[in-house]
Amino acid sequence: MSYEIDLSGKVALVTGASSGLGARFAKVLAQAGATVALAARRTERLKELRAEIDAEGGEAHVYGLDVTDVQSVQACVAQVESDLKKIDILVNNSGVSAQARAFDVTEEDYDYVMNTNLKGAFFVAQQVGKVMAERKTPGRIINIASVAGMRALSQLSVYCISKAAVIAMTKSMALEWGRYGINVNAICPGYIETEINSAYFKGEGGQKLLGILPRRRLGQPEDLDGLMLLLASEASGFVNGAVIAADDGLSVT
Repeated sequence: MSYEIDLSGKVALVTGASSGLGARFAKVLAQAGATVALAARRTERLKELRAEIDAEGGEAHVYGLDVTDVQSVQACVAQVESDLKKIDILVNNSGVSAQARAFDVTEEDYDYVMNTNLKGAFFVAQQVGKVMAERKTPGRIINIASVAGMRALSQLSVYCISKAAVIAMTKSMALEWGRYGINVNAICPGYIETEINSAYFKGEGGQKLLGILPRRRLGQPEDLDGLMLLLASEASGFVNGAVIAADDGLSVT
C-alpha cells in the first residue's frame, strides 16, 4: 500500500503566501499537484513566487487579499472560485506579532494582532467553508496556529491570546462543519527559522532562547511539509478538529 500524497486536480488557497511559511506551503502543495491560489497584500512578491512555481512545473495564480478587511476576504474567495471553479484546500496562514510586556500593550498593538490572526482567520475560513458546503464536496481547512496558543510566552501576550483563540475556532468549526465533509484542523508550529526571524536567532537573545529548546535547535520550514500534505489530502479523512504541535517537543516541556 502506497501513501504518497497526490493532490492533482485539487485547488488550494494559501493566505499570507508572500513570504515565510506561507510561501513554503504554497510550493509544497504545488509540487504535490495542486493548483495553488496565492493570496496576500504584497502581490509583487506573489508574482515572484508564481514564477518559481511555474518554473518547477506547477500552477499558481495571484490574488490580492487583506484578511483584516471582510469585503476583501469575500471578494478574494469569490474570485478564486470563479477563476478556478472550486476550493478544496485552505491553508489559513496569515499572521503577525507584536512584542511587548502586557503592561505596555497598546490598543493599536492589540488590534493589529487580533485583526489579522483571529478576525482575519475566522472570516477567511467562514467564506471558504461556505463555498465548500455549497458545492457539497469534501474540503480541508488547515489553520496555522502556534505553540504560543498552547503555552504562555513572555512579552507575547496578545499573540498567545490570538493563537489560543484560533485553536478554539478550529475545534468549533470542525464540530459544525464535519457534516458537510469539511475537515478543520490546526498546525501549531514551534520556533521555525524564516527570513523574518533569522537575524534574531543569530543574536544574543536568539541564542539564549535556543538554549531552552528540547534539542537546542530551530525548525526549518520544510519540517512542516509532511504534516501539511497529510492534512491537505484524503489520507486525513478521519482527522477532524485536531490541534497538532510541530515543535520538536517544546509544548511538552
